[in-house]
Amino acid sequence: MESPKKLKIASLGSSFAAGPEIPPQIEPYAASRSGQNYPHLLAQHLKADLTDLTVSGATLLNITVDPQSTSSNTTFPPQISGLPEDANIITVTAGGNDINYIGGMIADASDAELQSSMSLSPEELAERLGGVLDQLHKRAPGARIFLVEYLAVLGPGTQPSRNVPLTQERIQHYRGVASVLQHAYSVAVEGRAEWCETVPIHQLSQEHALGSEEPWVGGFELGPLFHPNLDGMKAVANILVETIGKRTLPKALL
Repeated sequence: MESPKKLKIASLGSSFAAGPEIPPQIEPYAASRSGQNYPHLLAQHLKADLTDLTVSGATLLNITVDPQSTSSNTTFPPQISGLPEDANIITVTAGGNDINYIGGMIADASDAELQSSMSLSPEELAERLGGVLDQLHKRAPGARIFLVEYLAVLGPGTQPSRNVPLTQERIQHYRGVASVLQHAYSVAVEGRAEWCETVPIHQLSQEHALGSEEPWVGGFELGPLFHPNLDGMKAVANILVETIGKRTLPKALL
């Protein structure tokens, strides 16, 4: 009797998918990738094969066309080059590095100089993100793509100085940047709904931002700094399990 086929998941993106500082960090270590990031937890839930291509620090262009060099002098090829053409599910979390989101927040909070001045307009970000989706769909046309939003870092209860070393003005600024990213995700799936959808992680995590009783991201006292912690990764994986459901699985895998 032939064994049932396993679901094939591929995950692409930057640190909010890769999981820097969450143990265990797995090879290649230059990717700052956790064995308990949401792609790995999702694959475990679904008993699926996983191709984890996420690399901390990646931009959208690092997913499709630009090699990515890390501080350890390791160079990763564009993530799409490792994407299996027969993937059933693709998850993507990226775009923040294209608009100085988390990097800018860390620089402001640390009173440091921002290393990259790269930034896109909201329209350019949405257009670039849509282009990434088209390239992924072209390579793996049978896959459903899930654009997984960033976890909320600065929620309604985040207080300046007390919860984060930022002024109220800078908190409002980065809430605005987060909204730009969230809007780009919504715009990017327009006209692509047959094979792509957003997963509204940002809204679902508002009550778990910095300053909440159960934050899903780390702060200055307990890291990873302004990035998902293990609870956050578990929450994203659980939301994805519910979102994906059986309706998206190929009939041969049911």
